[in-house]
Amino acid sequence: HIKTRMEADGKVAVIELNRPKALNALCDQLMNEIGQALKTFEDDKTCAAIVITGSERAFAAGADIKEMKDRSFQECVTTNMLGHWSCVAECGKPTIAAVNGYALGGGCELAMMCDVIFAGDKARFGQPEIKLGTIPGAGGTQRLTRAIGKSKAMEMVLTGRMMSATDAEKAGLVSRVVAADQLLDEAVKLGVEISQQSKITVSMARDAINSAYELPLAEGCKLEKRLFFSTFATNDQKEGMTAFSEKRDATFTDS
Repeated sequence: HIKTRMEADGKVAVIELNRPKALNALCDQLMNEIGQALKTFEDDKTCAAIVITGSERAFAAGADIKEMKDRSFQECVTTNMLGHWSCVAECGKPTIAAVNGYALGGGCELAMMCDVIFAGDKARFGQPEIKLGTIPGAGGTQRLTRAIGKSKAMEMVLTGRMMSATDAEKAGLVSRVVAADQLLDEAVKLGVEISQQSKITVSMARDAINSAYELPLAEGCKLEKRLFFSTFATNDQKEGMTAFSEKRDATFTDS
């Protein structure tokens, strides 16, 4: 249910959701395939960033409702339904969601698990689970609220209303809106730019930013300071600051 390929001489991996007849509905098999692909790319030392994308019509229109509609409460608990989706949020390398078309329900949640969201100009975001008699179950109420604030999140989740790409950018849900036909190229370009930095430092920066969601401000700043100090134990910090002083481009060695 997915297609994978490498771009930019192997520096950027692309995972393309490929269930066109189901508008890329996120069935268990598809999510397992994403998890396996992420593990492969995490182990690839050349790969520096991972782009997750869908089709022009739909990034992902949600979880596979036909697959889950008859499950009992006991099944949901004992199988930890949707638990394996966390592989995206827990990925050890930078992830970029390139969203065209619909990103609804689980599709919106999948995008929000990524580090950066780029949206095509026709993209539409939403958490319409309320219309199905349920609520988001893969982080939608939590990540959406942190991204756009309580009031906007409440409006979207309690009504199932969709948000346009332009409004999503204004609200802080996405970092950039581009023409639909340029979306994937722009996402790959971002991945290439990330690949030019020190992988060690990129990892530390991601940890620091992600901690802002979990820690009080004072504790987050303490963690940031410890990570900042830690960069001074790396060769890349010495190279980066020396290159700046010498007015040349740095050559990082990920060491």
